[in-house]
Amino acid sequence: MKFEPLALSRYTVTNCLGAGNAATLAGLREKRSGLAPCEFETARLDTYVGQVGGLQAVRLPAELQAYDCRLNRLAHLALEQDGFGSAVAQARERYGAERIGVFLGTSTSGILETELAYRRRDDGGRLPPGYDYEHTQNGFSLAAFVGRRFGLRGPALVVCCACSSTSKVFGNAARMMAAGLCDAAVVGGVDTLCLTTLYGFSSLELTSREPCRPFDVSRDGISIGEGAGFALVERPRSPADVPLLLGIGESSDAHHMSTPHPQGLGARLAMERALAGAGLAPAAIDYINLHGTATRTNDAAEDKAVFELFGARTHCSSTKGATGHLLGAAGITGALMAALGMEHGFAPGSVNTQTVDPAMKSRYLVDNERAALRRVVANSFGFGGSNCSLVLGR
Repeated sequence: MKFEPLALSRYTVTNCLGAGNAATLAGLREKRSGLAPCEFETARLDTYVGQVGGLQAVRLPAELQAYDCRLNRLAHLALEQDGFGSAVAQARERYGAERIGVFLGTSTSGILETELAYRRRDDGGRLPPGYDYEHTQNGFSLAAFVGRRFGLRGPALVVCCACSSTSKVFGNAARMMAAGLCDAAVVGGVDTLCLTTLYGFSSLELTSREPCRPFDVSRDGISIGEGAGFALVERPRSPADVPLLLGIGESSDAHHMSTPHPQGLGARLAMERALAGAGLAPAAIDYINLHGTATRTNDAAEDKAVFELFGARTHCSSTKGATGHLLGAAGITGALMAALGMEHGFAPGSVNTQTVDPAMKSRYLVDNERAALRRVVANSFGFGGSNCSLVLGR
């Protein structure tokens, strides 16, 4: 069924390259990486991370102090950028607070707050009195915080399906709007560094000792990062010189808990469904922002899926060498980086990649390339084969 296009009337992205679209755009243009040796909390692992600076100094509004944790501080920092708050306020005036939904994604939510609380257990093993699970680690904390911050009272939910979480929320918003339950939505999400993911991925031997190198012949693992991205989604209004969401494709491999299907079948199905919803042939796509985590199996499977569907014509790259893998925030970040490429006329090259693996067949970009991007695809593929592809256009 043909997808009804939706406008990303305002968007903002924050990560280790900096706060807001301008900082991320500058990092992409300069092919700069924000990755640095891991010195997060007590973790002294032999790996690199993409840490957002200054979050300890971020202060939430007094009425939202109950939500104070690293996750919601990063959300607050991101929401302060690019006039996003003003755009949401104007939408609230147009539609009413009850008609704007909040559909957000996260992977670990505020689990760091629980990790810190466990350090302060008393002799009986009880967590400290100030620990507030509901407003911090609870998966819905993020949506509750954003909804209260903007005074929104429409449908709200949080998706937690690993790395595709913040891509899938676009589908939730589209379905809620098609069902007449809301007229606009704040979509996106946040993930922050925590000890659980740092030690967990290290124990799986999936982290690299160097800044990650997507699609490189010597790639050897991911670099974990943190970030946030948000978009205000509504039906196109005139004039509409903003990115449009043209199609969404979702699939589930159900192949393995932590390894993608070796033939990339679920990835290909997600891309095919996104193109079908947009009513576009593969040849209409000018650039693909790949999931591209820099693990041996993920990159190989995605390359196979992309090449079999698009051939060697369509430019593609992973931007995770610049930001690291943002887990639950990866989907929105990749999509908005592709949107920035459309807006500013270039396809971003792959930071840190030195020699593209000769086994790869897709047209992988190492250097930035000036191009008038009219239609782009953004891929996000999560643990267990939870896949989502978005088609954006102008």
